[in-house]
Amino acid sequence: MAQAILLEDVESLGERGQPIDVAPGYLRNYLIPRKLAQPASAGALEQAQRRLEAAERAEAARAVREAEAAGLLGKTVLTIHQRAGEDGKLFGSVGAKEIVDALRDARDLRIEKRKVLLEQPLRELGTFMVEIELADGTIAAVKTIISEEK
Repeated sequence: MAQAILLEDVESLGERGQPIDVAPGYLRNYLIPRKLAQPASAGALEQAQRRLEAAERAEAARAVREAEAAGLLGKTVLTIHQRAGEDGKLFGSVGAKEIVDALRDARDLRIEKRKVLLEQPLRELGTFMVEIELADGTIAAVKTIISEEK
């Protein structure tokens, strides 16, 4: 058996950066030409371990940032001013783009508009709880007040 380090996730073998034992012919004729693995040497194993540790640290830092963002979003109250008729209906609507712009202005948070979970745009004055999906699947609710523009 030959030892190799996976450069990409391979369904039947393992995940990227993982050392594996495979037949020498499989490594030489299939994995290496397709750049799926490299032969394992002491230096390559050490480098793969460092890459794995760096990825774990980056994931932990991202999780901390996401938790901070969720806490910050939970405390955020957005006020969006729109023109409205006498019956409280808006001339137009407030959609994900307006909510993302208001979040950027209020908290300097960069959130993709597809992460704002609105079934349909908001079309009347009032207070709404808008859900925003974060990267780890957590959903944060942001209080959004739509008031009449003066």
